Amino acid sequence: MQRTDIANPAYFHKVVDCQYACPAHTPVPEYIRMIAQRRYSDAYMINWASNVFPGILGRTCDRPCEPACRRGRVEQSNAQDPEPVAICRLKRVAADMKDDVRARMPTLAPSNGKRIACIGAGPASLTVARDLAPLGYEVTVFDADAKAGGFIRTQIPRFRLPESVIDEETGYILDLGIDFRGGTRIGSMAALMAEGWDSIFVGCGAPRGRDLELPGRQEAAAAIHIGIDWLNSVSFGHVTRIGRRVIVLGGGNTAMDCCRSARRLGGTDVKVIVRSGFDEMKASPWEKEDAQHEGIPIINFHVPRAFVSEEGRLVGMRFERVRAAYDEHGRRTLVPTGEPDAFFECDEVLVAVGQENAFPWIERDCGIAFDSKSGLPVLDENTFQSSVPRVFFGGDAAFGPKNIITAVAHGHEAAVSIDKLLRAEPVYVRPAPMTNLVSQKMGIHEWSYDNDTSNDLRYKVPWAKAETALASIRVEVELGFDAATAFKEAERCLNCDVQTVFNETACIECDACVDICPMDCISFTANGEEAELRTRLKAPALNLAQDLYVSGGLKTGRVMVKDEDVCLHCGLCAERCPTGAWDMQKFLLKMTPAGQGVAS
Repeated sequence: MQRTDIANPAYFHKVVDCQYACPAHTPVPEYIRMIAQRRYSDAYMINWASNVFPGILGRTCDRPCEPACRRGRVEQSNAQDPEPVAICRLKRVAADMKDDVRARMPTLAPSNGKRIACIGAGPASLTVARDLAPLGYEVTVFDADAKAGGFIRTQIPRFRLPESVIDEETGYILDLGIDFRGGTRIGSMAALMAEGWDSIFVGCGAPRGRDLELPGRQEAAAAIHIGIDWLNSVSFGHVTRIGRRVIVLGGGNTAMDCCRSARRLGGTDVKVIVRSGFDEMKASPWEKEDAQHEGIPIINFHVPRAFVSEEGRLVGMRFERVRAAYDEHGRRTLVPTGEPDAFFECDEVLVAVGQENAFPWIERDCGIAFDSKSGLPVLDENTFQSSVPRVFFGGDAAFGPKNIITAVAHGHEAAVSIDKLLRAEPVYVRPAPMTNLVSQKMGIHEWSYDNDTSNDLRYKVPWAKAETALASIRVEVELGFDAATAFKEAERCLNCDVQTVFNETACIECDACVDICPMDCISFTANGEEAELRTRLKAPALNLAQDLYVSGGLKTGRVMVKDEDVCLHCGLCAERCPTGAWDMQKFLLKMTPAGQGVAS
């Protein structure tokens, strides 16, 4: 293997698993350390620069960072149920405990005369506005609803996300001089393009929920509701009650929001019924757990066959029982079990089987190309530019429904593209991230960070009492960590951004680092091809997704090989090394925002 190039920012970025997994590349360990130091406002602003909505995401994020968290891997040998650091809920701590941060928001540059229209006031459009308004662009955001937030406001129930948090965090952006035109629905892209905007960003989401056209659908139409439309009606107070017996169809997070909302609006017999197996459901594991915690059963491997009505009134649904079968390639199909169809009584049904994009307002002759199969715009995956150079897409409107943090990441990248376009720079040239690597050495055996590894298991977030939480759709269920618990949870972070950096010229090959490493992840051995080398390390390196750290040739002809997968970043190797060949160096990566890239 070749010597690892640690000067390449991508190498240590990949080692910081949580940041690497985050679509917006939020520097997670950096803000967790600040929470441990009770520097909540600093932690909030680090989040705000990357993910824009720390208070919202601290309650609702899909948490791609947590499955990647190193803590979950290294606990596998000493914990019955290994769990990652509660990254998402610590983000909420920063939001809940910060001081007034309005004075820390960006100052605005003088107007540059360029006008940008953002369609939809969801997370993607608001991120574009947040990035471009401080640079002097005149940004106008249009939305059919009276308030900003998009699906954040209309689809996420208040028991998960209070409206005050949405108002606060959308307000920080609108206060940057944004011209917000609420209650304004754009009905024609051609007409909008004719108004002379320098650039247009489409962040209108995936506003249409999929329906199920089954026998009996029309006869029972009054009792069957599309999930996202129903949640919208609940959000605005148009729906305040539901029947006692409710079936929710679908296995995603929207289905979980529907069933928990129905439980609070009078549904005493609420059940979720899905085609797939429980583990295959698209809903986040914690969303499924929360629903079950509230007494909502999830019934799997049932395929809906028909809505059943009597005398014009819905009385239940009929389902085919299926099982999973796999072919020689591991592909799954659902096959009937041969058992009689199942029948479940119900008064109302909520259909949450997916969402799809709808662009009836974009004329097909305006120059924007759409994929004939998916119905999605044809975009450059890096720049988010459409076939009309000044029109960009992001969020669910770009590549289909995902989540809030992905929409934020799209917004950042689209803002870079728009800025480059309007500066007459090549849009496809993307700015490199800003990085540094700084030693944390304060003495022979002292570091500027706390490198003790906590043995604590993950702390539980307290909940409101069930009788209180289930009595109202607007009572927030999760109460958040207090300061003391937040500190203890923050201590579980392994500081993966403080890297073990090896200097082969100082190494005397005494193997002291090998002896003291608690994870057996350091080896001194002959070089070889990677697949073969991984098998003869002190502990075989089995996770092929994580790189090996390989030194140049040492005096004996061997190389140092470190498996980055399970390293605790505890610093014992650096403390034990008699020559200082190992050092602990903090790696910080920040994505370069619009306006700060180097012109080509």
